[in-house]
Amino acid sequence: MTALAWLSVAVFLGAYALIATERIHRVAAALGGAGIMLAIHASDAGAAFFSPETGVDWNVIFLLLGMMVIVGVLKQTGIFEYLAIWAAKRAKGRPFRLMVLLVVITASASALLDNVTTVLLIAPVTFLVCERLALPVVPFLISEAMASNIGGAATLVGDPPNIIIASRGGLSFNDFLVHMAPMVVVLVVVFIGLCRIMFRKAFVYDLERAAGIMRLNEREAIADRTLLWQSLSVLALVMAAFVLHPVLHYEPSVVAILGAGILVAATKVTTEQAIAEVEWPTLVFFMGLFVMVGALVETGVIGQISQAAVGATEGRLGLTTIGLLWASTGISAIVDNIPYVATMSPIVADLVQANGGNAHAQVLWWSLAFGADLGGNATAVGAAANVVIIGIAARNRTPISFWEFTKYGLIVAFVTVALVTPYLWLRYLM
Repeated sequence: MTALAWLSVAVFLGAYALIATERIHRVAAALGGAGIMLAIHASDAGAAFFSPETGVDWNVIFLLLGMMVIVGVLKQTGIFEYLAIWAAKRAKGRPFRLMVLLVVITASASALLDNVTTVLLIAPVTFLVCERLALPVVPFLISEAMASNIGGAATLVGDPPNIIIASRGGLSFNDFLVHMAPMVVVLVVVFIGLCRIMFRKAFVYDLERAAGIMRLNEREAIADRTLLWQSLSVLALVMAAFVLHPVLHYEPSVVAILGAGILVAATKVTTEQAIAEVEWPTLVFFMGLFVMVGALVETGVIGQISQAAVGATEGRLGLTTIGLLWASTGISAIVDNIPYVATMSPIVADLVQANGGNAHAQVLWWSLAFGADLGGNATAVGAAANVVIIGIAARNRTPISFWEFTKYGLIVAFVTVALVTPYLWLRYLM
């Protein structure tokens, strides 16, 4: 590698160390790292702000912004209080039952929506129900972020990396359902078992509070029924447009911004109320992270790492598949899985062609998808949903540290990818 490439690696590792140790705020670390990358010419304005390969992914930024505005309007209706009481009553106030219910809802919703939208919707409910039952909210938030990443792997629209993979590999919505969804169902069940072990100290049953929850009428929580129906109608249209992306050809970011604009313009909610729930630090953190990772792409660092991993397999499909799975898991734990998949997709496309370009060789796409989606659970910055959850937690004065998330994430990522390994081998390589 060139001297500039080594210097960009040093800058990235330094920023990442500051994020991990929380010596300074993660936004300051990401912005500082991005600024240094630009100052040393590891990237430039064109590459950082306008390049689809090495720049800020504005589709992700505006998708987040639009959905945050929609959630901000929904919050005015009281729907989150309604859902919190409903969920607690369905679980009869028992903490583990509640977590199972929230995990299943999150994973299922993430298969239809993108996982970031799902955690934006489910997090307010979690805070309210945990407050009602006097439960620690952090284990529930961490489990939901991980469930969203697992559930999002099931479909084309569930996780942003899947959209990139589908575009590059010519894969359809049904392809993901056939090849990814069956294993994802198994992984969700296993994940629930892991939650029972990892968060067992949080499952303290309070009989009095549970009895109090059971006496509540969730319908009384709805503050504005007209606004609720307006908001749900717009949200339903946004969700439908997400699912119909292959037909409508509107990017999710465009759909989210249109939905947010319509909702603010057509209702009595003020602009100030609508944007009050926007997690601006989270959006800025993503921008800095994209610029830093883009600089690594621009200087050839990520490309060389990927090529080295490919070269080590020597053209053997089985070894390539398993190597790609675990390499994607490891790299996606360190850098956001969206720019990683964008970088790896051209290489995987070449590998698929080199192995005959047939349906048998398509296993490499599923290997990349599983590795990137599940590897994102390993650390606090591995996936967009993780960063958003941590931002929401900080906003609500229940901060989740990098290591608090990561100590659980490493276990979940390892176990789930270890289960995917024989699945890929037995289904596609035997």
